[in-house]
Amino acid sequence: MKATAYATRCDGWWAIEVPDIPGLYTQARRLDQVEAMVQDAAGLLGFDDVQVDTEAKLAIDDQAIVDTAKQRRAAAASAKAASNTASRVAAAQLRALGLPVRDVATLLGVSPQRISAINVA
Repeated sequence: MKATAYATRCDGWWAIEVPDIPGLYTQARRLDQVEAMVQDAAGLLGFDDVQVDTEAKLAIDDQAIVDTAKQRRAAAASAKAASNTASRVAAAQLRALGLPVRDVATLLGVSPQRISAINVA
């Protein structure tokens, strides 16, 4: 059975409600403990093998901060991937022109080891 656990911060604890299982209310100190607490409580109510999806309920301002951080982390990962691709292409083209690894490294602002690691001939 799949169930969503809604966790709301309250006095240093996460208060947990699971509407999919009537009467299941519990608490946890940390979000990483929610699944185990819900599974234990569900077992006491006769529900075995519960797969728990945890959804933290935050204040609007707090959720906005979390969402912004996640968006920026995703943008950084995307920029890093694009940078790596551009570096590989540039290194390959410069090496194809006959430039030595050390010159390519200097031009791209990376170490010669990095140029060698991106496997360009």
